[in-house]
Amino acid sequence: MALRPFHLAFPVHDLAAARRFYGNVIGCREGRSSDAWVDFDFFGHQIVAHLGDERGGMHHNPVDGHDVPVPHFGVVLSMADWNTLSQRLREAKTAFIIEPTVRFRGEPGEQATMFLTDPSGNALEFKAFADDVALFAT
Repeated sequence: MALRPFHLAFPVHDLAAARRFYGNVIGCREGRSSDAWVDFDFFGHQIVAHLGDERGGMHHNPVDGHDVPVPHFGVVLSMADWNTLSQRLREAKTAFIIEPTVRFRGEPGEQATMFLTDPSGNALEFKAFADDVALFAT
């Protein structure tokens, strides 16, 4: 089956801040919008920032020595795109939850990863593999 874009809707407290973050910092093209929501092209996937109540509490799970925030969403990029985004985020002086790093080094599933939050506190993960076959490695 051919991979199809996913759709994710999530709450934000400020649409202007969401536009600046997803559009200017992350580099997502804006799609349709209204006074209550904005569509973004999130690396070929459709995400929709909806003005509304923020999420409840976030918890963390230990993964390879880091406290990974849950819930979170993100995308698996090519290594070149991950490096470009990592540099872009550093230049924007982004506060990372988990700084850009490589985890599971030398093991199945070795991956470059970074975690951050958007202005409404939604946790995001961007990751990349040297070989995408490792995505589901056990």
